[in-house]
Amino acid sequence: MQDTFLEKQFKESEMLDAFSRSVVAADASTSTIDTEGLANLRKFVAEGNKRLDAVNAIASNASCMVSDAVAGMICENQGLIQAGGNCYPNRRMAACLRDAEIILRYVTYALLAGDSSVLDDRCLNGLKETYAALGVPTTSTVRAVQIMKAQAVAHINDTNEMYKGTGKYRQMGAIKGDCAAITAEAASYFDRVIAALS
Repeated sequence: MQDTFLEKQFKESEMLDAFSRSVVAADASTSTIDTEGLANLRKFVAEGNKRLDAVNAIASNASCMVSDAVAGMICENQGLIQAGGNCYPNRRMAACLRDAEIILRYVTYALLAGDSSVLDDRCLNGLKETYAALGVPTTSTVRAVQIMKAQAVAHINDTNEMYKGTGKYRQMGAIKGDCAAITAEAASYFDRVIAALS
């Protein structure tokens, strides 16, 4: 089946958002955007500030989230930092931190756009095969992503707690309204990463 002109244009840009996804779907069926599609777009716009607050909650804490996720992964598997481990020597540790940061960045892009295409195309496409070729243990990567997922949910819901009584944590101020939908959406993008690596 040949792509329509719009599909080609959007594929070239590689990133779809809720609006362009609706346009592509309507164009593929040679119709206008239906009532349900318009209602979904209205909801997307109405909850725009909530979406931006959620993205900000993750992006503002990204460096801490990445370092804590990698540290947590290593605490559960000390062999990673021993000679011959995948986080030894320092350059491998740096690569691990870099990869976790890239994954988190693309999750925030997907959350901002309300669509997983940029995450799928630019981050997950071929990631498992690349890791297999490099000998990177995907179970450890999956664990780091699970930790980042838990952190993201806590930051979006503003339920993060002090670390062992140190007083070190950052609360963003609760997002107004019910955050269940945006939290579930954010979690679903982390789940996509986990599924792609599993």
